[in-house]
Amino acid sequence: MDKVFGKIIFRQLFDAASSTYTYVVGDPQSLQAVIIDTVFEQHFRDRALLEELGLKLLAVLDTHCHADHVTGAWLMQQATGCRIGISRRYGAAVQGADLRFDHGDRVVFGERYLEVRATPGHTDGCVTYVTDDHGMAFTGDCLLIRGAGRCDFQQGNAGTLYRSITEQIFSLPDDSLIFPAHDYCGRTMSSVREERAHNPRIGGHADERDFVGFMENLNLPHPKQIDVAVPANLLSGKPENEKVPRPAEWGPVRRSYAGLLEIDPEWVAEHLAEVHVLDVRQREELEDRLGHIATAQSVPLNELKDRLGEIPKDKPVIPVCHAGMRSGQATVILRDAGFARVANLHGGMLLWQQMGLPVVRSSNPLTK
Repeated sequence: MDKVFGKIIFRQLFDAASSTYTYVVGDPQSLQAVIIDTVFEQHFRDRALLEELGLKLLAVLDTHCHADHVTGAWLMQQATGCRIGISRRYGAAVQGADLRFDHGDRVVFGERYLEVRATPGHTDGCVTYVTDDHGMAFTGDCLLIRGAGRCDFQQGNAGTLYRSITEQIFSLPDDSLIFPAHDYCGRTMSSVREERAHNPRIGGHADERDFVGFMENLNLPHPKQIDVAVPANLLSGKPENEKVPRPAEWGPVRRSYAGLLEIDPEWVAEHLAEVHVLDVRQREELEDRLGHIATAQSVPLNELKDRLGEIPKDKPVIPVCHAGMRSGQATVILRDAGFARVANLHGGMLLWQQMGLPVVRSSNPLTK
């Protein structure tokens, strides 16, 4: 495992609603990266991770035109200026993609690259992305863990899928790791050796007749989101109104990878009259070297749940503490209590002071 991951930046992310895996793959030297099979609703999570890891995103790659979720490709392009990649086989049907892949193409990021392998069968445009050392294969809906993608819509063909798996994926080294676009049982990865031996649809001694017979008799219901997902994905996930969603409308709030809503000190300092600052440190901390914000209301975190009625709701509430940890918990408490407009002060009073923003140390906060 260390042999594979030690020379590459790798993160596997999960969307529970669609059971979709998204993958961040990056070069540790240049910090250039790509992201595979994004989900529209997870855009802020994915962006936060890229920012926290300091990665420069070069491209969003889709393994195919999905039918069970909307891609986040367009959103990520709007946010980062990255490119969007998908198989050339979709032609003009998919709009917005500016990287069109053929079998054998390479997606380069820093000193690393992904090899594009055409693996149609689930859809006519499916591809598998394989790392340059053949250590990892991102198989989309082609090969799943102990399964394979259905073949009964979007130009699917079971015989074609059989040949794609056996010729393009099972031809990889035995220890190549398999990372699919979905799993519905909590499994995270497999290997070529495992799937060749144990996959109940195509492993063991199964031949093409066995596989086709199995796949053509699955009798699965259509994906619940197909009528929404496919039209949206033909536009690379661009909404009809072309509006980029924001975590909040009242200010430049961002969502951290931990899921916390945060806002920068500089913006707060410029808009103190429009927000309500809530200092959740202990009272003795208010007069230490960091001081406090002049307009802040003091409610220690351990008293917050009992004093929620003292906090006004007519302005956005900005909890603050020493470094942003306790105020992060305060943010969660406030949102659970129905405060719709709330965001943690990023970096707390420590960053506030480092930025040279005004503090007081002599007068008392607004409320004790």
